[in-house]
Amino acid sequence: MALITFMSDFGDCDHYVAAVKAKIYSINPDARMLDISHGIARFNIAHGSFVLKSVFKSFPEGTVHLVAVNSNYDIQPRFVGLEVEKHYFVGPDNGLLSLISDQEAGAVVLLPRPATNGISYFPERDILAQAAAKLAVGKSLDEIGEPYGQMKRMINKQARATKQKISGSVIHVDHYGNLITNIQYKDFEILSKDKKYKINYGRTFADQIHPSIASVVQGESFHIFNSLGLLEIGINMGNGSELLGLGYDSPVHIIFEDQH
Repeated sequence: MALITFMSDFGDCDHYVAAVKAKIYSINPDARMLDISHGIARFNIAHGSFVLKSVFKSFPEGTVHLVAVNSNYDIQPRFVGLEVEKHYFVGPDNGLLSLISDQEAGAVVLLPRPATNGISYFPERDILAQAAAKLAVGKSLDEIGEPYGQMKRMINKQARATKQKISGSVIHVDHYGNLITNIQYKDFEILSKDKKYKINYGRTFADQIHPSIASVVQGESFHIFNSLGLLEIGINMGNGSELLGLGYDSPVHIIFEDQH
């Protein structure tokens, strides 16, 4: 039986998370579930896609990921099931699931709507929970929905690199106020060879990549390549977003100069 993960923008003060889990357990009392996060910023597709993209491949292949972020994005929202990189996903067709991988989905199906008899339904419980429970016990995508070739697609923001500069932006601000950018270590490693560099954001110019956050004194700025291989900027023991005046989509550059 496959593991089911659950990520949402429900928060933790209402009954919504429990209601979705209750539906899954009512279908399969032996289900195995793990929460990724229910603290995704409300309706925030960029936040949800970043969190899911950052972690889903750490789970075993065949894991089913239930995604409930900005689910009521339209007057007639649609819900999909798909397979990407040997993982299964069920969620709203609002573009989020197109941002989690650079690989194309192997298959996509449109999940059926329940009969409501005039009563507003709870799609995360009535559609997504049922689909996730069925996939987890071995049902195929074809058995839970109809083939669907119109899934909404979005494009992740990419850093631009030349021999003189990498131009990127903040793509996520974490719980600590640390600023995660889309500048990748693999690009920096190639372009910085035999060159001096400066990291520029706002009016700040810094000339050092640090080995860890703790390698700078408390209250000082750090610049590291994190476990995702992305440039991260912050303040040791402080909120970098607030103190540096940066947030989502703020520009960040690394400028290179020849040493001779």
